[in-house]
Amino acid sequence: MQFDFPLRKIIHVDMDAFYASVEQKDNPELKGKPIAVGGGSKRGVVSAASYEARKYGVRSAMSGYLAQKNCPELIFVKPRFDRYKEISQQIRQVFFEYTDLVEPLSLDEAYLDVTQNKKGNPSATLIAQEIRQKILDKTGLTASAGISINKFIAKIASDYNKPNGQKTVNPEEVLEFLSALDIRKFYGVGKVTAEKMYQLGIFTGADLKKKSLEFLNQEFGKSGQHYYNVVRGIHLSTVKPSRTPKSVGAERTFSENLSSEIFMLQRLENIAQELEKRLKKSKLAGKTVTLKIKYSDFTLQTRSKTLPFFIADKSLILDNAKELLYQSPLENSVRLLGISLANLNTETKTKIEDKSITYQLKFDL
Repeated sequence: MQFDFPLRKIIHVDMDAFYASVEQKDNPELKGKPIAVGGGSKRGVVSAASYEARKYGVRSAMSGYLAQKNCPELIFVKPRFDRYKEISQQIRQVFFEYTDLVEPLSLDEAYLDVTQNKKGNPSATLIAQEIRQKILDKTGLTASAGISINKFIAKIASDYNKPNGQKTVNPEEVLEFLSALDIRKFYGVGKVTAEKMYQLGIFTGADLKKKSLEFLNQEFGKSGQHYYNVVRGIHLSTVKPSRTPKSVGAERTFSENLSSEIFMLQRLENIAQELEKRLKKSKLAGKTVTLKIKYSDFTLQTRSKTLPFFIADKSLILDNAKELLYQSPLENSVRLLGISLANLNTETKTKIEDKSITYQLKFDL
């Protein structure tokens, strides 16, 4: 199969049940047992689940109540994000032994472009094997990997032989691989989009490929071009080692619903303080303040305002968040509040070394 664009050798490395695996490694008594990181209170939410817990249907973002119901023997463990970040840095050091083109997506996964690599190894498959073995030797944790001609296919492939496995989709296999793929496996196709595709008779990559660009644009708007391209193996996004963040935020889920705005103001002050710390650490400021509100019925509301100047100071962030809180009456009691800053001052910045500006939820456990 001939492609009309340069082929790259991309590896997507994804740690296996990372947070839960770290907890099992650090506490041997947890090894082989169903555990959930987070979610330990009545209102808690699961951040990660061990493979033993996943057999019972326990998943990340599931309520602790439902997780316990699915698996009565489930052990809840408090998150230790400093520890996860420490081990993540060890893993990234392994990546940099092979290439400087490393794009972390989170603490536990990253893209690597090894088309030209420091080892002079022409086989991305062998490089992925070496990387996974080095991670195991260095941290005691297993990783899975996907290898292909672009980021889109590599990410899909990394999920194929989990845990502790890898899959390579060679150039000549790309179109057949994508054609046979369940549409739900296409990275970026969520539940709602998948349901719409089913209604349109699109169940596999082969079904998607039969649809014209005009049809896909009509049904999916700006995403139509993307779907048209990726099913043909076209995804030109490069591995970006210094991706500029678009926003920085902090949020908190509460153990009890808040119905009083007075209590909310106290929580917002803590969130604003955390956000200020993150902004200063990354030397960022922003003009657009967004208040995120999740109600007790799980409906989500955001309220935003854009200022004529950049801010990063806690007091200014809090003042604007308060204004947004009082902008209109609350629709219900509140289980989560968050503040984020967008429209950042990154246009004047050069490369930012640590691009990981996405933070896990902090829970009142």
